[in-house]
Amino acid sequence: MVDMDPLKNELFDVNADLAHAIMELVSDGVWDWNANTGFVYRNPGWYEMLGYDHHSLENTVFTWESVIHPDDYPHVMKVFDDYICSRTTHYQAEYRCRKKNGTWLWIEDRGYVIARNADGSVWRMVGAHRSIHERKRSMEQLERRNQSLEALVAERTRELSRVNQQLRLQLDENRSLAERDTLTRIANRYRLEKALLEECERAQRFRLPLAVIAMDVDDFKSINDQHGHAVGDSTLLQVVERLEQCVRQGDLLARWGGDEFMVILPKSTVETARILAERIRLAILDLPSVGEFKVTLSLGVVQRLNDETPTNLMARADQALYRSKAAGKNRVSP
Repeated sequence: MVDMDPLKNELFDVNADLAHAIMELVSDGVWDWNANTGFVYRNPGWYEMLGYDHHSLENTVFTWESVIHPDDYPHVMKVFDDYICSRTTHYQAEYRCRKKNGTWLWIEDRGYVIARNADGSVWRMVGAHRSIHERKRSMEQLERRNQSLEALVAERTRELSRVNQQLRLQLDENRSLAERDTLTRIANRYRLEKALLEECERAQRFRLPLAVIAMDVDDFKSINDQHGHAVGDSTLLQVVERLEQCVRQGDLLARWGGDEFMVILPKSTVETARILAERIRLAILDLPSVGEFKVTLSLGVVQRLNDETPTNLMARADQALYRSKAAGKNRVSP
C-alpha cells in the first residue's frame, strides 16, 4: 500500500477506471472503496451473487452494511476496524449476506488497503466476495449424517426447542421493556446511551456527521407543585406526542430523565439539528396551557467532534441546553 500525493490523484483515478473495467469481467464479487469520497464500486459478479441487477444498489458502504446478517454484523465490523486501523495485517471474514429474495448466502470476504492518506487513514481499499454457501451446506449435511439420535431424543430436542423459543420471546419482551420509559413508552436513558455509543462508532468509522438535541420543559416543577403529579405526567405525555410528530424516521427520541429529553440525529449536522429543534419548540408552543402555565421547551443542539466520546457529547448538549435556560428559556442554543 502507498501514501497518496494529491498531485497523483488524476493518474490514480485513471487507474481506478481501468481497474473497474477489468473488474467488470471478473465473475467473483469484487468491490472497490474510496473512503475519501465514500464511493464504493461493485462489479456485476457482486450483484449476481446476491440476485440483484447490475449496479442497481446505492454505491455506498451502507449497501454493504444493510445486507450483513445482524448476528454476524458485530464480528465483521470488529475484523474490519482492526484491519483498517492497522491492528491486524489482513482482512478476511465469513458471514451471511441477505439476497434480494430474502434468503441468506454464506460468503467469504477478503480486502486489502492499497492507499492511505498522510494521516494513516484509509484512502482506497479493494476486495472480493466469494460464495462459500455450498461448502457450508455440505458441512451441515455431514453433521446431520453423523447424528444418530433416537426418536425419543429427537422429541426431547423439539420440546427443548419449543421451550427455547418461548424463552427467547420472553427475553425479547423483557429487553424491549428494559429499554423503554415506563411513562412515555419512548426510549429510556439506558437505550439512549447504548444507541449514542453505536452512532458515535458509526460516525467515526465512516466519517459521518452526528448531531444531538437536548431539551427540557421550562419550569416543569411548577406544574407538579401547583396541579399535582398526575397533571404533570399528562403534560409530559402531550409533550412526547408532539416530539414524536416532529422527529424524523431514523432519529431516536429518548427520555433523558424527569422532564428532560434528547434526540439523536444520525448523519446530521448542527444546522439540521437547529432547524429541527426550532420546529419542536414551535410545536410545543401550540399545546394548551396548564392552568395559567404556558408549556415551553428550552433546547440545546451540538454536533459531534472528531474522536469525541458519547459522554462528552452528551455533556456539551447539556451545556447548550443550560445556555438556553440562562438566556431566558423557550429558545434554541448551539
